[in-house]
Amino acid sequence: MTVLVNLIVALGMLYAVPAGLRLIDPARLGTAARLWPWAAAPGALSPWLPRGTAATVLAALYAAAALALLGAAGARLRRRPGRSGGRRLPEPSEVAVLTALASPSVAAVALVAERAGYRLFGFDLDVLALTVPHFHFAGFTAALVAGLVCRSASGDHRARWAAYSVPGGTLLVLAGYFVDDWAELLGAVVLTAGMWTVALVTWRELRAAAPDRTSGALLASSAAVLVATMLLALWWAAGEATGIVHPTLTWMAATHGLGNALGFALCSLLAWRRLGAGRAPDARPAPART
Repeated sequence: MTVLVNLIVALGMLYAVPAGLRLIDPARLGTAARLWPWAAAPGALSPWLPRGTAATVLAALYAAAALALLGAAGARLRRRPGRSGGRRLPEPSEVAVLTALASPSVAAVALVAERAGYRLFGFDLDVLALTVPHFHFAGFTAALVAGLVCRSASGDHRARWAAYSVPGGTLLVLAGYFVDDWAELLGAVVLTAGMWTVALVTWRELRAAAPDRTSGALLASSAAVLVATMLLALWWAAGEATGIVHPTLTWMAATHGLGNALGFALCSLLAWRRLGAGRAPDARPAPART
C-alpha cells in the first residue's frame, strides 16, 4: 500500500495542483502554477524516505507552499466585492474554488506530522498518511471540478448544489476525524451525493456539449468512475460506523484511491485543460483578435 499511496500523492502534488491552479485563475495563479513543481518535489520525495529529520524538512518545504496557497485563498475571498461595495457571500463555484485552495494545507500539515512520527491530534500515522492523498483529490481536485461544473452549467440547480455539497462533505469528513465514525459517515454521504451530482451533470450536460471526442471521452470516464469509487467510500464509512464487513485500507487505496486519482482526477483535469480556462470559475474570456 505504501508504494501505491506514495505514487498517488506524487500525482496530486506534481500534476493535479499546478494544473488546477491554471484552471482557477491563469492570470493571478499562473506564476504559482509554474513554480509549484519545485515546491512539490520535496513533498513528493518525503514519503519515500524513512521517518525522521530529512523527511520532515522536505515535508515542511511543501507545507510552506501549501500555506502560501491558503493565504492566496484568503486574499481571493477579501477581493469579493458586494453589490454596493460591501461584502457578500461567495457564489457556489467560488466556495468550491476556495475549498480547493485551502485543501493542500490540510494535506501538508498531515504529511509533516506523519513524516516526523508525531501522532497529530492522536491520529494513527497510517490515518495521517492517507489524509495526504485524500485532501489532494477529495479536497483539491474534487472541489475544483465541482466549481468548474457549476461555472459551466450555472443555470443548473444541481450543479450549484454540488458546488456547495462537495466542499461541505469534505469538511464534514474532516470533522468526523475529531468526532466519531458516524459523523464521518455523514460526511461521506454528503460528499458522495455531491460527487454523484457532479458526475450526473458532467455526463448529461457537459459530455454531450464537448467540442471533440477526446474531451467528451475524458469527461465521460471521469463521471463513470465516480459512481464506483464513491460507492466504495460509502461502503467503507458505513463499515467503520456500524461494524459491517467492509474493505481494508489497503484495498481502498488500490480501488477507491487509484480510481479517483486516475479515473476521475486525471481525466477531469485533462478534459478541462482541453476545454480551456475560459470555463474556470473565475476566468474571463480572452479578448477577440481583430
